[in-house]
Amino acid sequence: MNKHLNELIELSDNDKAIDSYRPQLEAADKKIAKIQKKMDAAQAELDTLNTDIADNDVKVKVFEEQLTMLHEQLALNTKKAKEITTEKEMKALSLEEDIAKEKMTFANEEIERLQGINETKKALLEEVSQKVTTLTVEFEAVNKEVSTEKAEIEKSKGTLFAKREELSRNIEQKVLAFYEKIRIWAGNTAVVPVKKQACYGCYMKLNDKTYSEVIKAAEICNCPHCGRILYIEPITEEV
Repeated sequence: MNKHLNELIELSDNDKAIDSYRPQLEAADKKIAKIQKKMDAAQAELDTLNTDIADNDVKVKVFEEQLTMLHEQLALNTKKAKEITTEKEMKALSLEEDIAKEKMTFANEEIERLQGINETKKALLEEVSQKVTTLTVEFEAVNKEVSTEKAEIEKSKGTLFAKREELSRNIEQKVLAFYEKIRIWAGNTAVVPVKKQACYGCYMKLNDKTYSEVIKAAEICNCPHCGRILYIEPITEEV
């Protein structure tokens, strides 16, 4: 077999080995992303509850201030009533008191309603806070596991990259550039075997002349259909 072809086959196998770690890295990242998504959702729920509770507390305070003002108004009206001399003034003051009492009733009802809502939200807040704590612990454990896993993968990839550097240095630059050019679009199928007289990159059948050249392996042969580099896998006898 042509020396350059042998070198390209070895380089291609090494590139495949490097890229074979990609799914493992993606799976590791997905583990982190999955738990991170749960954490973000729980934290968002927690933030919303805290905001809602704070908003309701502000509303309660406003109603309480309104009640104070209304109480002061009624007290003032009681003093005014002693000074009233006409029926018209009495009716006007009575109407004013009725309106103030209605506002007080509404304010008290709203305070009670908002405080009830907050009690429910505070109970839920405790539950969600616990959820965030649990997810944080889970995230730290998963992150530690994934970091260890990725570190081992990167170590293995580092060994393969070092080997690639060595292989690349030993290959004639024209041949290497030719391989890299094909690899741009073919990826890890830049160098493929021929089986049953077909290219195992595009699966198109080779004509007899090309097939014969691939078998001889005197030169680097390309698939006439897709341009990939072709070779015949050695046949091993079964024992």
